[in-house]
Amino acid sequence: MTAPATPLTLGTAGHIDHGKTALVHALTGVDTDRLPEERARGMTIVLGYAPLVLPCGRRLSVVDVPGHERFVRTMVAGATGIDLFLLVVAADDGVMPQTVEHVAVLDALRVRRGVVAVTKADAADPARALAEATDLLGDRFAIDAVACSARTGAGIADVVAALDRAAAALPGRAPAGGGALLHIDRVFTIRGAGTVVTGTLWSGAIGRGDVVELLPAGLRARVRGVQVHERPADRATAGQRVAVNLTGVQLRAIGRGDALAAPGTLAPTWRLDADLTLRGARHGQRVHVHHGTREAPARLAELGDGLWQVRLERPLLARDGDRVVVRSVAPPDTLGGGVVLDAAPRRHGRRPDALARLHELRRGERPTPPRGEPQDAPPQPPDTPLTEPAPQLPAGAIALAERLRAAGHEPPSTADLGDAATHLPALREAGVAARVGRDRHAHVDALAEVRRRVVAIVEAEGAVTLARLRDDLGTSRQFAQALLEYLDAAKVTVRRPDDTRVLRRRRGEQSVA
Repeated sequence: MTAPATPLTLGTAGHIDHGKTALVHALTGVDTDRLPEERARGMTIVLGYAPLVLPCGRRLSVVDVPGHERFVRTMVAGATGIDLFLLVVAADDGVMPQTVEHVAVLDALRVRRGVVAVTKADAADPARALAEATDLLGDRFAIDAVACSARTGAGIADVVAALDRAAAALPGRAPAGGGALLHIDRVFTIRGAGTVVTGTLWSGAIGRGDVVELLPAGLRARVRGVQVHERPADRATAGQRVAVNLTGVQLRAIGRGDALAAPGTLAPTWRLDADLTLRGARHGQRVHVHHGTREAPARLAELGDGLWQVRLERPLLARDGDRVVVRSVAPPDTLGGGVVLDAAPRRHGRRPDALARLHELRRGERPTPPRGEPQDAPPQPPDTPLTEPAPQLPAGAIALAERLRAAGHEPPSTADLGDAATHLPALREAGVAARVGRDRHAHVDALAEVRRRVVAIVEAEGAVTLARLRDDLGTSRQFAQALLEYLDAAKVTVRRPDDTRVLRRRRGEQSVA
């Protein structure tokens, strides 16, 4: 039987140094380690992409994710848009910690069809690794398990055949007639072309001349051109890796984590009602919620029977039926995840009408919304400052605030911001941005998250070093140093003679957290 023609997105998963990137190269001929630092260190840091055409003719967009624990957040950003997985386990290592966490992410996203490739079969007997991987996945997943060697080429054809079988069992994304939706993971300019955004097209189709909306800013732009895996295309369809050349919008108005959508089909949300499977989560717990290429701190409100209301501190760009991953703040770990039942609910607790409505949504019905608090403002927990740009700020300042959010703990310099830097005084005055060092600015939410991480490390380990924070954030020494110096100046930390930092405590204080 011929497989459907709709493209699919395949995500890799697995521990560092188990050979994900080498296997992708053997399958596609593409080296997804694009950055010099990745090649020098022999590990994937950012998401890599490659096309793969299966024997049945079906096209896969392969997303190669990092396997190091420091980059799990990057892995999640890639995994939230995939249709099937390629779990890589090295024959000489077997199942390792990031194998387990990556499988937890796949389970949370309910991506349960794929292939297990036991690599390095030329270096060790693959039997043990095959048994461990099969046991880890259990009966929750539908898999083929194959032994192979990217170095010798043995078993590569078997991996392709297994992927062909797995893809044939999947229907593909939403039909081309649905609204286009692309979660942005890169933004850049090309001389003579202008602003370009890239990502995986989650639904619909997009082509030259289309008018699209950029969210959360709400800006409109026109599509000047489209490429699929670096090749020009008249029109791209869901499940493909896409680059979109835009006119009518400037580079500084867009950031990673934004979304491109058909006008009027998507809106930012501050709350989610969701069907979640979470390990050890509790009512009121502060967590990180990952969706698309965006993440947000949030508080969990337990409703019972696996139902939760997620009250966000930063808006997400989610739709009903989307999948999310939930991770703990400290120590960082994947708690689970699930499906969004209502992407724009009113604030509610365990009221019978609200719970009845959620059970109907879980069954696929569309009931009448319950009465409750309108969805017009974010819920603000007592310990969470209101940091959204004030309504009186100009559109350029709001766009810059979102750009600083997207930059996270890697604050850009004034020169990096270009003309948008003229809005920095307004953002500082509004309490949205803060100066980091002499020439950098960060969103206060990003700085609050760095502070929480530093406090957690110090309370767990007694002190924090520059290298420890650098590794925890998965960033460079330059940014880690600037952030620690910011916390010193803010009187959160104190630098000791041995270059470690401890928490600055005032008389009578137990903790600054």
